[in-house]
Amino acid sequence: MGTPEFAIPALERLHSEFVVECVVTIPDKPRGRGQVLVPSAIKLKALELSLPVLQPESMKDENFLRELSEYNPDIIVVIAFRILPPSVFKLAKLGTFNIHASLLPKYRGAAPINWAIINGEKQTGLTSFLLEEKVDTGKIILQNSIDIPEGATAGDLHDLLMPMAAALAVDTCRLIIEGKYSPIIQDNTLATPAPKLFREQCKINWEQDAEKLRNFINGVSPIPGAWFDWDGKRYKVLRVNYSAQDLGPPGSFFIENNKLNVYCDKGIITILEIQPQDKKPMMIEDFLRGYRGEISGVIK
Repeated sequence: MGTPEFAIPALERLHSEFVVECVVTIPDKPRGRGQVLVPSAIKLKALELSLPVLQPESMKDENFLRELSEYNPDIIVVIAFRILPPSVFKLAKLGTFNIHASLLPKYRGAAPINWAIINGEKQTGLTSFLLEEKVDTGKIILQNSIDIPEGATAGDLHDLLMPMAAALAVDTCRLIIEGKYSPIIQDNTLATPAPKLFREQCKINWEQDAEKLRNFINGVSPIPGAWFDWDGKRYKVLRVNYSAQDLGPPGSFFIENNKLNVYCDKGIITILEIQPQDKKPMMIEDFLRGYRGEISGVIK
């Protein structure tokens, strides 16, 4: 059970090493001006692998429950999908487990990769755990950790964790099949939240501390994306660096050595990648080649 690209390597590995009977994903969604129905990334891969696909509107739909039960599943693997009711996850004879992109109980919620970057974590990882009714609270089967590269965006970390999630899914299935695991109860006192982030929360505050602002901007890149308004246009910032030096009025900028630098609290943010309104993402050097404004000023 899955939806986005993150789940694809796991489906491929599980299909090659075990028998995947079916794939469950979300219904096709209308996109663009023509509202054309577009399938999820995991559906496209399932069809490529000639696997049957179930797309329930509701996980409690009786027809869906009947269809799923007819597969008589031994194990249900969940990666980046919906919250499952007990009527679904209890169908698996050996167990239903989820792969979560954090070292639980840290970062329970929809955006663990983003919040690890935002909070300046040096390490994160993946957890496989048995599903329970309360989200992300089930008993842990396996965990794998990874050091977060300096200056990584959420997109960078997503790509590093994706193949690791596939390996963890396979290893977890083997343990469950062989019965060679001892589930570990999560310590709820160590739990931290990782709620979903929305675009309206991501306006850049240039009065924020430079390092924290770097972590925030990179932590919401590429989705939902940090942004600022400048000369009547909106700009999405996809990657930045920072330096803790040369203090100046927050929000004032200067262009130097083909870089766009903005003063904030306790330092400077250097924008490395940007997406102007109604345009594609570009490196800052490419943006500045077409820039005809002042070389210093204030972003308002």
